[in-house]
Amino acid sequence: MINFNSDTATLPSPEMRQAIFEAEMGDDVSGEDPSANRLQEMAAHMLGKEDAVIVSSGTMGNLVASLSHCERGDEMIIGELSHISRGEAGGPSVLGGISMKTLMEDDRGRIDPGEVEAAIHPDNFHYPKTAMVAIENTHNASGGTPLTPEDTKAVADVAHRHELPLHVDGARLFDAAVALETPAAELVKDADSVTFCLSKSLGAPIGSVLCGTHEFVDNARRWRKVLGGGMRQVGVFAAAGIYALENNIDRLAEDHANARRLAQGLAKIPGISIDLDKVHTNLVFFEVTEGDPAELARKLAEKGVRGGSPERKWRFVPHYGITSDDIDHALDVIDSTFRENR
Repeated sequence: MINFNSDTATLPSPEMRQAIFEAEMGDDVSGEDPSANRLQEMAAHMLGKEDAVIVSSGTMGNLVASLSHCERGDEMIIGELSHISRGEAGGPSVLGGISMKTLMEDDRGRIDPGEVEAAIHPDNFHYPKTAMVAIENTHNASGGTPLTPEDTKAVADVAHRHELPLHVDGARLFDAAVALETPAAELVKDADSVTFCLSKSLGAPIGSVLCGTHEFVDNARRWRKVLGGGMRQVGVFAAAGIYALENNIDRLAEDHANARRLAQGLAKIPGISIDLDKVHTNLVFFEVTEGDPAELARKLAEKGVRGGSPERKWRFVPHYGITSDDIDHALDVIDSTFRENR
């Protein structure tokens, strides 16, 4: 089975499994898990922040950041197509009483700084108080596009001019760093907080890390506890995260190359429309222009290629465990299946 559904489908490598097996452990809620402490120190250092805290998922990381930056009744400014807006069940509103002001991104996932400026409310009791701004890097819905340091700074400058924190949802931040050949710390140097996933392209089985100042992380730990995220011997997945940061970042270039190989092959298949200029990292978006998408997805899955859906817009994600030979095999299966169903 070649599973293109998401890079969340990665399984730990044998070496990562060994690191998990040998993990040093303690009670993380008491700050006594050595593997967790090491991972948090590594993450903070790599992103140029003072401190970090392990959370169970990217969604929890973004939610904890929102609850830490905002108070009930406040408003946050985010992109309309961001994962916080579309893929996290309205958590800031449901659990934090935080309203979300959404702004449309451009085709590269960027929010216009001028629109951010216009969306910030004046100090007037008729309006919710604007309390934070959040952006996403890489930007999933825009094709996995990486935001440059300049893109982030442009929004951060507006936020900071109004004394607002900027949060970066960096679920795939290291994909952006590899694609842009820029250190991850440089990408988020103007951000006040950032979360990144261990369980996507970095290949760990679980977890994310939230980084910021000491004061911010202290507050984040309190909110993590409120949400039931105060786990105990988290060294079992912190060790996987340590292995990922030490060994799996440079490997992301292989995923990007496989995504390009996949996209170029898909472009040659009748019934598929794809814009190769929008394939930047490990996410490949394309449109099924002929046939029944649901039926095609079913037949592909029967032949060992997963990733299709009933919608005409599909997303395939090459990741650890999928080789260039797998890409070629998948393309042969997709080509024959689409031709059979024209």
